[in-house]
Amino acid sequence: MNLTGIGVLLIGIALLVLAIFVARVLNNFSSILNGVDKTIEQLPDQLDSILNETGNLIHNSNNTLADVNEKLGTLTPLFHIVGDVGESTRTLSSSLVDLTASAKGRMDEADPDKQDRRLGGLYGTAALGFYAMQKNKEAKKGTRSTRVRNLYTEGEKRTFDIDRMKAEAREAARSGKYNSEDAT
Repeated sequence: MNLTGIGVLLIGIALLVLAIFVARVLNNFSSILNGVDKTIEQLPDQLDSILNETGNLIHNSNNTLADVNEKLGTLTPLFHIVGDVGESTRTLSSSLVDLTASAKGRMDEADPDKQDRRLGGLYGTAALGFYAMQKNKEAKKGTRSTRVRNLYTEGEKRTFDIDRMKAEAREAARSGKYNSEDAT
């Protein structure tokens, strides 16, 4: 065998090794393409599943939104009622402010004797109310005093107390210890 034959033999062996290497690479590439093919075959089913779930999600979102809109529709009149109550309260409070201001103006214009009589009447009414509450408490407790009380003498005592309170009120009004703001 001469050198050319050996060279051709070496080239043949090299081409055989190269063919085996290329065959292995192509075989690996073929398995990769088979995997891609399987994935692509499954893709439409997966996309259908995803699109169905997305459709269900959108449908549920629409139902939830409709439910929220319905509930807001039922709450809207309630908010209007609360607003009307607030407006009525504001109107009432402004009317009370006007009434208080006019009453204060009339009290400032009234003469001192008239104020003393009103103040005495106020103290008398307060004393009578206090007496009635005490009697009511005693009646509820069931604790009556052991001695019999005479209504006339009790009334005389209360009258004396009321007259004393009126005198104290007049004295306070004259000495300037009473202001018209104290009555409100």
